[in-house]
Order: sequence, then C-alpha cells, then structure tokens
Amino acid sequence: MPHVRRSAPFIGDAMLKGKISASLMCSDLTDVRTGLKALEEGGVEFLHVDVMDGVFVPNIMLSESVVKQYRPLTEIPFDYHLMITEPEQKLSWFGFREGDMVSVHFESTPNICRAVRALRTLGVRTGLALNPATPVTSAEYLLPYLDFLLIMTVDPGFAGQPLVETALEKIAFARRFLDERGHENIMIEVDGNVSFENAAKMRRAGADIFVAGTSSVYAKGLTVTEGVDKLRKSIGGEGVF
Repeated sequence: MPHVRRSAPFIGDAMLKGKISASLMCSDLTDVRTGLKALEEGGVEFLHVDVMDGVFVPNIMLSESVVKQYRPLTEIPFDYHLMITEPEQKLSWFGFREGDMVSVHFESTPNICRAVRALRTLGVRTGLALNPATPVTSAEYLLPYLDFLLIMTVDPGFAGQPLVETALEKIAFARRFLDERGHENIMIEVDGNVSFENAAKMRRAGADIFVAGTSSVYAKGLTVTEGVDKLRKSIGGEGVF
C-alpha cells in the first residue's frame, strides 16, 4: 500500500455525530447573504457546492466564477461536488482552500486515479463520488487517496428526485467494505432525497455526512433554521445498521 499524505481530520476527528452539508444550489440564490447567515447560526458543517457542466449531467449550475463570489461571504468550509467531465484538467479553476471537501466522479474521466491524486496534492479532503449504478468496489484501488466516499442516492443533476431503492443497501455495503479494508476513517457522504425520514435510515446504514436540500433544510413550510434543527435530530445518534 503506497504511503499517501492525509489531509486534515474532519471536524471533531470522530464519526460520532452526523454532519450537514447544506446545498447552495437549493438555497435562495437571490438572497445568499441571508441564507448563509441562517446556515451559520444553525451550525452546519459544510456548504455543498454542486458544479455541473451540462455534459456529465444534463444541467448547468454554479460555475467557478459564481462560487468565487460566494466565498468571502461565509466561513463555512465548502464541499465541492464536481459533476464535470475530465475534472483533472479543471481543478485550478476553483481556488480550493486547504481543508475544503472536493469530490470527483468515478464516471467522469478515464483518468480517475490522476484526478484523485491531483486533488490530494492540493491539501483538500479528497472524495470519490459514485453514481447509483456504480459499484462501491470501483473505489478499491483509490482508497489510499480518499478521505470520503460520496454515495449518490439519486441520479445526479437535479433536486427533488425519489430515492433509489437500493440506496440504503449500498450505504451499508460501503461501510462494511471500507472497514474490512482498514479504512474506518474514510467517511461516507450521501446525496439525494436526504429527507428527515431517509436521513435517519441512512445514518443507521452508516452514512456520516448528509447533503441537505429541498427534502430537509429547504423543505417547504420550514425556515432554514427549523430545517437544520429537524435534520440534526434525525442524524444526531451514532448509526449502526
């Protein structure tokens, strides 16, 4: 197993409390300052930044120039989800900070090892994102370079989709897969229909980080603060499948 420099530990340096990564895409982009203030008051750990190029996924969202304008407005660490083709050629565009989370998709490039290793040199928390039909075993020879796996529980590209039926089984398999290979410290992030009910099930299956969008933090009828508090209660306990 090659020696690889690990990035800084996650907040708390333990997998005892579920962490919230609030989706910027699902917020009110006409009033970003107010939304970010509410997320800061709610204590969310990360701000999820969906970058879509209209090629890898059939949607366009949050270009690097737009994201850079939001950066000075908050101290919440960014969680970049790069849904773009050949990300290894574009990493210099974003101005990542050391300690940010950044995930690239296994399916987005034939040079995924190059992309992941390039992220590692930037000092970010390095993640590999897997579409619903991509097996967890695809990550096996990349594990020494990873801080987290991003398990897509819907097909990427759009908010508001139903949960893929096999999502909970995949999360549980991923946790066993990592633990059996001595990678207990690699965290599992989940993205897609992370409702209050689903989040509790995902937590029990082994998820650690929850991408919060229209199904929870930005749910209709709730303020952002109320959504954060309710989601926090859903994921607060230590999960055992």
